[in-house]
Amino acid sequence: MILEVRPLIDYYLNWVRDKTQLRELGNVIEITTPSLDRHNDYIQIYIKKDGKNFIITDDSYTIIDLEQSGCNLDSPRRQHLLKLTFAFFGIQNVDKELFVSATTENFPYKKHNLIQAICAVNDLFFLGRPHVESLFLEDVTLWLDENDIRYTPKVKFTGKSGYDHLFDFVVPKSKQAPERILSVINNPGKGSAQNAAFSWIDTKDVRSETSRAYAILNDNDKMVASEVSEALRNYDVIPVLWSEREIVREMLAA
Repeated sequence: MILEVRPLIDYYLNWVRDKTQLRELGNVIEITTPSLDRHNDYIQIYIKKDGKNFIITDDSYTIIDLEQSGCNLDSPRRQHLLKLTFAFFGIQNVDKELFVSATTENFPYKKHNLIQAICAVNDLFFLGRPHVESLFLEDVTLWLDENDIRYTPKVKFTGKSGYDHLFDFVVPKSKQAPERILSVINNPGKGSAQNAAFSWIDTKDVRSETSRAYAILNDNDKMVASEVSEALRNYDVIPVLWSEREIVREMLAA
């Protein structure tokens, strides 16, 4: 298994390097990453010097974009989820700007964490519905609770590359079933499937050989493209449509 996975990790790291573009904007460097946001646009971040260190920032784009899409971030529950996400990735949030300070030595790690935080924030909410009352993540949590599926929420694993990856739930190993790692994807698309797949590729080599990865896909408002499910399967992630969640209920509850 290790011999099969190692080339995938190398491919991923080479892909990140080859698809990253730099542009100089005065005293700021714009980095266009290969990671996609909920619009299927490439995520852009900005680097500026701070003495001997660097500030890596989203220039306030992520939160402003959410608000302009009609997503109210002022509720206590959503503020709690935002703060939890930022804490997991060590990200600061001041006046809607997401940023982190980095040294030359930890720059790759800090840059990775900022991008992961941006992706996590993008996927926390029903962004296309201005008057939505609930979060998809809350719906999944309620379903797990109602079906007595034991879990640990918001678990961070360090992958083979040394980068951290945040997973929404981990269902521990039992006598009947192996460890199950769940990612909740609110807006299934090429970008979110790509992020989930590569997080698992980087992580699976440091977990038990029997561990399994699942992606819970929100199909409440629109059908999930078959290409999304196929992409996940290709990287050994089991796609689960929310409308078909009962199919995996016993497997997760075991």
